[in-house]
Amino acid sequence: MPAESLNHYTIQARDMEKTKDFYCDIVGLTVGARPPLNFPGYWLYCGGTPVVHLLGYQSHQKIIPDGPSYPADTGRLDHIAFSCVGLKEMRATLNNAGLAFEERVLPRLNMTQLFYHDPDGIAVECNFPAHET
Repeated sequence: MPAESLNHYTIQARDMEKTKDFYCDIVGLTVGARPPLNFPGYWLYCGGTPVVHLLGYQSHQKIIPDGPSYPADTGRLDHIAFSCVGLKEMRATLNNAGLAFEERVLPRLNMTQLFYHDPDGIAVECNFPAHET
């Protein structure tokens, strides 16, 4: 029985509200329905699918010893990628937010990729179709 699609990824956010705002204001996700779980969090939606789950701090958890200058170790996770449209607008959004980003154009495919980091130090990749390059 093979996997059919990626369901979601979960972030134990350092600052849940700041991380939620980042994914909504910068990436373009929306806050959506979430079951009445007994811990704080958000489900963030992309095209009707809850793809990013945010977990807030719970008193029984160990505090993650990190900060903006030394983000939590994410192990072998390198980055999260989204298919996007609106390259020009995304560049402006990132510049207006003061976020550093790297831009690459994929050889042969001519797709543009923008790479930047979320408030928790997780790398985000946005892929734009060739006709926007």
